[in-house]
Amino acid sequence: MTGRPAAAVLPPSLRAWLGLIAALAALVVVVLGVLYAGHSEPGVVDRWIIRPTADSLRPPWRYVALTMDFLGEPAGAATLVVAAVTGCLLLRRPHAAVLIVAGVGMTVGTTTLLKHLVGRTIHGDGNLSYPSGHTAFLTALALVVALLATGRLGLGRAAGTLLVLAAALVAGAAMGWAQVALGAHYPTDALGGWCTALAVIPATAWLVDRMADRMADR
Repeated sequence: MTGRPAAAVLPPSLRAWLGLIAALAALVVVVLGVLYAGHSEPGVVDRWIIRPTADSLRPPWRYVALTMDFLGEPAGAATLVVAAVTGCLLLRRPHAAVLIVAGVGMTVGTTTLLKHLVGRTIHGDGNLSYPSGHTAFLTALALVVALLATGRLGLGRAAGTLLVLAAALVAGAAMGWAQVALGAHYPTDALGGWCTALAVIPATAWLVDRMADRMADR
């Protein structure tokens, strides 16, 4: 039995561009992982960024950073995910809700796996740092919301790609700044987390669309 096709969570006009971006992002994640495997000190780029900001974060910016950090903690992250899923269901986009849960879950799971594989630490041997799970989480959520907005607004390839990348950049930069400013991660950890989300979300969205198509064809 053939059902009514659902709107794609990965707009067809963006598939080629986001596929290329995902591949490049995955390459960056691998390269950084190899470079910093087993390290416990900041790299050259990390030192250049960290040096002028170390121990210099004061209110009110410290409160901003702590708020951003909370959004990546279990309680804050769960609140954001529930809110996003609820919004998708209210908009009658159940497949987008599935993408939020699956995409964010896959992204966080990938960062957790990579942390143990790479073994980079900060502030002691027990604090695995690469890639940043906080940065990956918020970037992944922003990507899904931007993909949903692109589909709802019917944006073309150029405008849609720009919106998706802008959302990822803003979310990743905000959380990455907070993590570095609070001393929880090196800048390259944040970059790795950002690229992890860019690699995982398009692939997960494509899989969700394939599964939806198969279910509609039954």
